[in-house]
Amino acid sequence: MWVAVIGGLVLYLVFKYFFYEDDTLLDLDSFHANALFAVAKRLEKLYHGSKVYVGIQIPDADSASRRNIDIVLVTDQEAVVISVKNVSGFVSADKDGSWLCTGKHHKPEHIPDPVAETKKLVSILEEYLEQRGVALPDGYLSFKVICPNPNFSAIRPDSFPPEVITYDQWKQLKPGQKNLASGWIKGVIRGGKDKMQESFSEKLNSVLSTAPISDRLELKGNRYVLGEFLEFKGKQEDLQALRKIKRSKVSRLSVQKISMLGFAHSTVQVLYTPRDYRAEGSLEREEVTVRSSTLVLFQPQNSEKPCKYKLSSVVSMSLSA
Repeated sequence: MWVAVIGGLVLYLVFKYFFYEDDTLLDLDSFHANALFAVAKRLEKLYHGSKVYVGIQIPDADSASRRNIDIVLVTDQEAVVISVKNVSGFVSADKDGSWLCTGKHHKPEHIPDPVAETKKLVSILEEYLEQRGVALPDGYLSFKVICPNPNFSAIRPDSFPPEVITYDQWKQLKPGQKNLASGWIKGVIRGGKDKMQESFSEKLNSVLSTAPISDRLELKGNRYVLGEFLEFKGKQEDLQALRKIKRSKVSRLSVQKISMLGFAHSTVQVLYTPRDYRAEGSLEREEVTVRSSTLVLFQPQNSEKPCKYKLSSVVSMSLSA
């Protein structure tokens, strides 16, 4: 009996070592990043053929820093800057535009005017696009604040400006219902301008696809983290094997498989893409095998300290240029 118990405990510990996430991962609040990607995926379904860009970092001349834009949606008729507020509880809008969130499970939270903040991002993005040779027609770039949390309950919904999409409005959106969100699609470029519109959209998407973005981790369980990759931590031989994975050379890596023989190993497939985008399509692949206990040191957005993740918990990592 004791042999069976001990054997079961050993199997449990082995299983946990290989497949369970580390403590830092369990403590991580990736709540916001998960919401961003969930909203992005739904927008792609709602607006077929659209392009959705997540986690864009736009240089802001006024603050001499980069400003984060949650999502930019580009359809065949307009572009929309979207801020995602994944707040829960009873939410009310004050006269000054700020929000007050209250609920049973958290303290009252004051949120500075999300509409004013998002509107500011529109002007920053317009300036950036103009610097890169894309002059937007008047009214082409709009903005929205989406509240996708099912526990979001608006107090006096009519007190929220039309740019705010409450959860009740968000869940009602369906493909083809383009007028449901208070003029979401305005059709600025229409009729007789198909070729010009197509050329303009291609140029806009080209600029946005090469804009600075946040580094991102995709974790097991369909979870994401946005922020900045710092370095790997682990045995010296593993670090030596991973030495080629640096921002100047690598745009993405993915963890393919785990070997349970001897030490824990993860096979990491690294996809090299040229930083010179004129060489589009030139890809180079390389695989390295390292211990699955090797750590990724990553600085999440809005966090004061870096977090560590085992490679066995990572599905992929994308690095900005």
